[in-house]
Amino acid sequence: MRVLVTGGAGFIGSHVVEELLALGREPVVLDTRGPDPDAVPPPVAWVRGDVRDPADLVRALAGADAVCHQAAMVGLGRDFADAPAYVEVNDLGTARLLAAMAEAGVRRLVLAGSMVVYGEGRYDCARHGRVRPGPRRPADLAAGRFEPPCPECGAPLAPGEVGEDAPTDPRNVYATTKLAQEHLAAAWARATGGRAISLRYHNVYGDRMPRDTPYAGVASFFRSALERGERPRVFEDGAQRRDFVHVADIAAANAAALDALASGDACRDGELRAYNAGSDEPHTVGEMARTLAEAFGGPEPEVTGEYRLGDVRHITASSARLRAELGWRPRVPFAEGVARFATAPLRAV
Repeated sequence: MRVLVTGGAGFIGSHVVEELLALGREPVVLDTRGPDPDAVPPPVAWVRGDVRDPADLVRALAGADAVCHQAAMVGLGRDFADAPAYVEVNDLGTARLLAAMAEAGVRRLVLAGSMVVYGEGRYDCARHGRVRPGPRRPADLAAGRFEPPCPECGAPLAPGEVGEDAPTDPRNVYATTKLAQEHLAAAWARATGGRAISLRYHNVYGDRMPRDTPYAGVASFFRSALERGERPRVFEDGAQRRDFVHVADIAAANAAALDALASGDACRDGELRAYNAGSDEPHTVGEMARTLAEAFGGPEPEVTGEYRLGDVRHITASSARLRAELGWRPRVPFAEGVARFATAPLRAV
């Protein structure tokens, strides 16, 4: 199987390439960066180009049986001024890719989706049952009231796990573009008879995360601080629930999704099917900071009470569908993965 991996030189993409090589597949990398033997071992076919460039896509798709679309602008970013760049890279880039796939007759797609499409996770009120809290108010955040209250009675809520059939509710620009990618891929599948799987990644961490950038994940923020000899800065009160999943497990999920597309067992022609991809072991952001600092041998984290308006309080989701339908299982427990991450190399970009 010849698989085009867009963003194949990046954090997750390079691990997908390694996984495909280990399984005897033939990955082809499309990335704006040139070949990097430290991230992607030679010999791997490489097209230095951009998903927004139709000519680059024609070259990259030659002979491809499937596409694993990892190229994206990620993270919450600096502020709303980043919005045009997010839309151009994530949505225009995806539209250009899908148009080129339609022209080339490539009918299988694995999309790097994200749990951010759900907004806040699942919440239950003792009185009103399942509820959907709205965006948290700046005045509450500034006063240290971080937990979203019941929208009906204002009572405290119990967070739970989100399933793939939960309503989507993106709360920031990045989340909006990730949902738009899914809609574009679904429209492509219907128009071409193609098959698409969106893997809604949870908080992916591991070696080759980029350092010192506002577009990386929270684990990278903490690790970058530790490398500088500084205390990791934990926003809010550190009790935000997340599902931290190791990048090796995400790479394996991509390989399983490609096999499922080839067999047609989990996805029919003309369909996009979404799967949560996480460890199913929720941990708080504060736990990640403390565990990483201990494994690194660095200073204790600092809980700052700071907040970002685009952040959600709790988001964890069940990966039961991915386990049941694609036969995937996470292989890296939290403690082991964080210990590995504490000494693993980071990347400059």
